[in-house]
Amino acid sequence: MLLSNGWDRDQRRVVVTQFGLDPDDFQERHKLIVPELEMGRLTLDDYLDQTVFIHPQSFTREQFVAAIEAQSAANEDALALLRSLSGRHRMYALNNESRELNAHRRRAFGLDDALLAFFSSCYLGLSKPGPAIYRLALDLAGVQPTQALMIDDRLQNVEAARSVRMQAIHFQDAGQLKGELERLGVTSS
Repeated sequence: MLLSNGWDRDQRRVVVTQFGLDPDDFQERHKLIVPELEMGRLTLDDYLDQTVFIHPQSFTREQFVAAIEAQSAANEDALALLRSLSGRHRMYALNNESRELNAHRRRAFGLDDALLAFFSSCYLGLSKPGPAIYRLALDLAGVQPTQALMIDDRLQNVEAARSVRMQAIHFQDAGQLKGELERLGVTSS
């Protein structure tokens, strides 16, 4: 919600088309291996070896990685809201993402300045919407479920957070989120 999805279906489609890959072959290879990438058990290089560079290519690995990274875009309104809340509330990221893409996005968008920690699937070895990742994040943050508020743009992740008794907001846009936060007593500067 702070950024565009990093390497989701729409982003993959753009890059696969840009580089002229066979979309069916790529998708088949991707779906079999992406859980390992997002759980941190596979490097981005390993993933690319099995999905893209399994065949000779007319482009370099660096060009392909740059295209992946270029798919990340800021939701400026959501980032502004995050920054206005920073320092007033304990905030963490909970996401499904590869180690390399997570590091790129943290650095490129200055996320470390506003968030205390990143409970990312690549570090925890668990992923949303599985309840275990929410429970572990709560343990690592040192809070009870009822003290936590999960915000996500995917309804399934919101429902999963609620299943472990967390409060949750289904993000639509920054204005809607700000209004819902204010109703819960969470105010910005």
